[in-house]
Amino acid sequence: MNIVIVDDEPTNLLLLQAIAEEYEPVAFTNPVEAAEYLKHSAVDLLITDFNMPRMDGIALLKKAKELQPSIMSIMITASGEESVRISALEEGVDDFLTKPYSPAEVKLRIKNRHIHRIEERAIEALREREHEALRILSKTAEYKDPETASHVARVAHYSKLLGRLCGLDAEEQELLFYGAPLHDIGKVGIEDAVLLKPGKLDDAEFEKMKTHSHLGYEILADAQNPYLRAGALIARSHHEKYNGKGYPQGLKGEEIPLYGRIVALADVFDALTSLRPYKRAWSFEEAMELIKSEKGEHFDPRLVDLFVESEAEIREIFYRFEEPVE
Repeated sequence: MNIVIVDDEPTNLLLLQAIAEEYEPVAFTNPVEAAEYLKHSAVDLLITDFNMPRMDGIALLKKAKELQPSIMSIMITASGEESVRISALEEGVDDFLTKPYSPAEVKLRIKNRHIHRIEERAIEALREREHEALRILSKTAEYKDPETASHVARVAHYSKLLGRLCGLDAEEQELLFYGAPLHDIGKVGIEDAVLLKPGKLDDAEFEKMKTHSHLGYEILADAQNPYLRAGALIARSHHEKYNGKGYPQGLKGEEIPLYGRIVALADVFDALTSLRPYKRAWSFEEAMELIKSEKGEHFDPRLVDLFVESEAEIREIFYRFEEPVE
């Protein structure tokens, strides 16, 4: 664990360094120099006194959080400084040391922060492995379907953007981001003669193609993983239409899960702007006009408004994941 200790009193600083010596902390008597150090060096834990010249501990903590949002912190205060503690808590401090403190207390508080950081990193590593598995799974349908990795990426980003604009919290935005690429997973169960047919499908073939929504739901429905459960919901509902004329359940309006309504818009917009063996790629402007024309019919009116109002962000995603030129 990388530790920075800041105290303008050299004696106090030496004491804290000695207590935390197993971590080889970097020490500063000047908080401005400490702030400069934080600009280019990763730090796990900041231990800082409050009452310092040029920059007090609250200001240093605020700067540290701006530079390194995940940094942990321990504020050193004198007894009775309740207003300081409240200000530090408002800036996200993790713990306090009250003068006079004992070496044993300091060691325990540092150890607790160390254990917390180890747990955070373990959870982060587990989450990344989970996300990796989801990315691999989302590629499954690509091996049969002419849709590309760029399409999957754009749909995920469009969906997350719409989720944020709808007011969904960060956790739900993540569910959308990793669940949206699973919307067509059911296509692995569609025979190639139908899935890869270069021309227009006849009625029987289209009915067969429509079953991919339910197949995708069945593949994912029994999962306990929240991302897969979100994917199941999206797989089943992303072909529903706001006017009730979609499939497979013919849901109408807000009967359609929000995730499904979001991915429906994102998927159609991107399908229109993507080149396929059986169709040309529409221009960005043509696709946007289609989305507007289907307001209240295919798509949720509120989502259409949010999508159109965010054209600059949509364009940024569109060009960032542009299809490679063959």
